[in-house]
Amino acid sequence: MEVYLVGGAVRDQLLGLPAGERDWVVVGSTPEAMTAAGYQPVGRDFPVFLHPETHEEHALARLERKTGPGYRGFVTESSPEVTLQQDLQRRDLTINAMARNAEGALIDPFGGQQDLACRLLRHVSAAFVEDPVRILRAARFAARFAFHVAPDTLQLMRRMVADGEVNALVPERVWREFARALDAPHPQRFFDTLIDCDALAVVLPELHALLHDEPRGARARAALQAAVAAGASAPVRFAALCASLSSDALASLGARLRVPNEYQELAVLAARMERWLLSDAPKIATLDADWLLALLEQADALRRPDRYQLWLQVLLSRAVADDMPAADAAVLVRTLDQALQHAAAVHPSADDVARFKGAKMAERLRELRRAALRAALGSQ
Repeated sequence: MEVYLVGGAVRDQLLGLPAGERDWVVVGSTPEAMTAAGYQPVGRDFPVFLHPETHEEHALARLERKTGPGYRGFVTESSPEVTLQQDLQRRDLTINAMARNAEGALIDPFGGQQDLACRLLRHVSAAFVEDPVRILRAARFAARFAFHVAPDTLQLMRRMVADGEVNALVPERVWREFARALDAPHPQRFFDTLIDCDALAVVLPELHALLHDEPRGARARAALQAAVAAGASAPVRFAALCASLSSDALASLGARLRVPNEYQELAVLAARMERWLLSDAPKIATLDADWLLALLEQADALRRPDRYQLWLQVLLSRAVADDMPAADAAVLVRTLDQALQHAAAVHPSADDVARFKGAKMAERLRELRRAALRAALGSQ
């Protein structure tokens, strides 16, 4: 039995990146032998075991045979006769098809190390076309590392789209790769790669329509880039990009991909607030108490202050995309942040509680908050 460190852990070591999750391949063993050695079986589709001490995943070397459409149409075969090279050959990209043996020596049968140096995403074998998830993974790695897809690999990706293989992707997997790409250093490369291979129109048709619609597409890209530059979270990046979508398109995207509420609600809020701000554009320059209170109510800021803070980050990104000077954008966001603080600090007096109930109390609170905002603006 021989054990090899494989895949992303080897790749990231060569790139000098922090160590993450490690995967291992076991050559020359059987499920019975692994269990006898104290490993715990956990794999459903193929033999995977947890190490008795480290609890890291160890998979038996295996082959894959295509039996049907989509990324689930595979049968896996594992036996002591399957070699390490055969196991590596079934992987997607050369940069993910390297291994290290017990002594730490690099095993690189497909030129992954050279492709890392060339910043290239290249398929290992023609079997790349058998799994449509590999299109999404290639696009995500482009977003993570700012690598380019090799021309022959791009041709294979286009063929997969033309053959309808991409249609078999399930929404959950599309969202998973989309979300991971949003969290990467260069998320715009995810969309560019999917555009280059004709896949964006199939897997994310709402964004395909948006990014090809000038000037909305350019503004959405600029807002995403501004959010990335600010170090914003993935939900903020999603909202910065998707606030340019129509209400129907945003609802369609969220429902089809089952986008988590944290992302979808923020994007819906950003789109709605943007329309509201545009309808009251002349008042932005004055920032009077009535307008500020109306904005807080539109954003439901007093009930959802955490979401409001995230929206302010989206607003900042969108403002930068509109070429608002950075200093002016920062002042606007700071003013809106302070407005919430002043309004949230307002509490009815004991006399108010005794005198007002229901709708009258709500109106009394509005009066008090408006007065607090006027006082704060007057003190600036």
